[in-house]
Amino acid sequence: RVPLPADPETWEAGVALGRELMDVQLRGALTGARPRLPGGRRPYVRAAFPPRPEVLAYDSEGEALSVGGGLVSPVPEAAWEYRVGGVRVLEQWFARRTAAAEPGSLEAIGPTAWPQEWTSELLDLVTTLALLGAREPDRAPFTAAGGPGRAELRAAGVLPVPDGARRPASVLDHEEEGPEGQFMLV
Repeated sequence: RVPLPADPETWEAGVALGRELMDVQLRGALTGARPRLPGGRRPYVRAAFPPRPEVLAYDSEGEALSVGGGLVSPVPEAAWEYRVGGVRVLEQWFARRTAAAEPGSLEAIGPTAWPQEWTSELLDLVTTLALLGAREPDRAPFTAAGGPGRAELRAAGVLPVPDGARRPASVLDHEEEGPEGQFMLV
């Protein structure tokens, strides 16, 4: 069941929040401005990573992420705690990059040491997760159940869904255009 807001102001606020969160996830592709943490906070590498880090740990007091002895900070707790499907995203990201590859597989051809690109990805990921995590309280009202039920949607004429909206569009519904009956794509 998808919760629908009962008033247009809530709908507009939800759409605006959704656009903002989508832009963060797409790293600024919608607005053209890369997401940044507020107040000039930006995660930096404070101590170099070893060639093959094996352990990822978080110090909430110092807002520091230890990557095999290397150090990234500040890392807001919201970034460390951000989960998808019950799994902490930063731990999953690290595990996928440091897992032992099966000999003879394509993964075994991967890098022998921690590449600089992974460090850049990690810094971007920390920023993205911190921004998304900070907005979780704003998202909560939109994920709660509520809004109009079936009876209200029927009364408003939203339900039942017209048959034409249930089937995919077809090119056969259009008149032929162009030479030899070709369709013109706009």
